[in-house]
Amino acid sequence: MATKIKFPEPYRHQHPAIRNVNDLLEEKMTLGQRVADTVARTLGSWKFIIIQSCVITTWIVLNSVLFHTPWDPYPFILLNLFLSLQAAYAAPVLMMSQNRISEKDRIESHNDYQLDIKSEEEIKIIIKHLEAQDLAINRILEILEEKKVIQ
Repeated sequence: MATKIKFPEPYRHQHPAIRNVNDLLEEKMTLGQRVADTVARTLGSWKFIIIQSCVITTWIVLNSVLFHTPWDPYPFILLNLFLSLQAAYAAPVLMMSQNRISEKDRIESHNDYQLDIKSEEEIKIIIKHLEAQDLAINRILEILEEKKVIQ
């Protein structure tokens, strides 16, 4: 009496690969978005802080100490105007960059969810296959015990 042991069909991966979020966003970035990201990286750096501090200090020293007729006397209204203009343009550019980062986070979260679904599906298949192997091993043991090969 030959007993045939049946295993489940091999699992076929029929889902699309998950793409890198950075690549997806890089492909559809506009020139304005690239500029906003570059400006945000620059404004958010120590290099920018140090350079801006040096420029402001130089401006104040030149207008307060070194020149007899300063072009921007104390309280440095022209300097204040330049700094206000910088802030007025920097804030919206930084917000554009933050919005892109939020969009990237949403896409990344969706990709993580898709990956979790695929992983769960594959784990279920692996468990099903392991259960089939367990049944097969038990059946082999039964056959060997019947034939008195093992005790």
